[in-house]
Amino acid sequence: MLKKKLAAAFLGVTTVFALSSQALAKDLILATDTAFVPFEFKEGDKYTGFDIDLFAAIAKEAGLTYKIQGMDFNGIVPSLQTRNVDMAIAGISITDKRKAVVDFSDPYYDSGIAIMVKTADVDKIKSLDDLKGKNVAVKTGSGPADFVKKNAPEAKLKLFPNSENMFLDLQSGGSDAIVYDTPNLQYYVKTAGNGKVAVSAILNSDDHYGIAFPKGSDLVPKVNAALKKIRENGEYDKIHAKWFGEKAAK
Repeated sequence: MLKKKLAAAFLGVTTVFALSSQALAKDLILATDTAFVPFEFKEGDKYTGFDIDLFAAIAKEAGLTYKIQGMDFNGIVPSLQTRNVDMAIAGISITDKRKAVVDFSDPYYDSGIAIMVKTADVDKIKSLDDLKGKNVAVKTGSGPADFVKKNAPEAKLKLFPNSENMFLDLQSGGSDAIVYDTPNLQYYVKTAGNGKVAVSAILNSDDHYGIAFPKGSDLVPKVNAALKKIRENGEYDKIHAKWFGEKAAK
């Protein structure tokens, strides 16, 4: 009888250990935007882009396993708050408003905000003052949207869930201008929008992207350590050069 009890107890402990191991081995969920070229976007059924490659390098260095979950940008912070996802990388600007509800890694990219217009309008809309009374496309829940609301209150904002819809609306004449992240606009001007649109003004260069986490996440120091390591060993510069054609500015 004693042997049976000991065997049963051992089996119970083994089962608990196995279940615990499975829980520990569970893939983390990484939220990302559905279309934020060139930082994250889909090619076929796979996500690619600067952010995607960067996080893959960070995860390899930190020993993290994860799955990507795409969603509209506006849903990312709420998903972190409810802990439906473990982390997010999507060109998320580090702001005091966001820091009040989520935690951030160290900055991984220095961005900014710019105006993009049709080529024919490049000399007509060159400042925030020129946006007065104009239809201005912005991305829902984004830093540039908040920036325009604060600094150009007389602009007529048009909210879009992603950049693709903004670009189409501008070219079809639905919007007079787009206010968005500088690197995304510059990339679009050089690629699909070449000859059709142009960046007419840089409005703000003091903007930094960070990887976001639920409040109190123990992943933050692990990710920061890995980010620091890949900056030091040159992996970050390789990824940056792949997507932007040059090493990151120091």
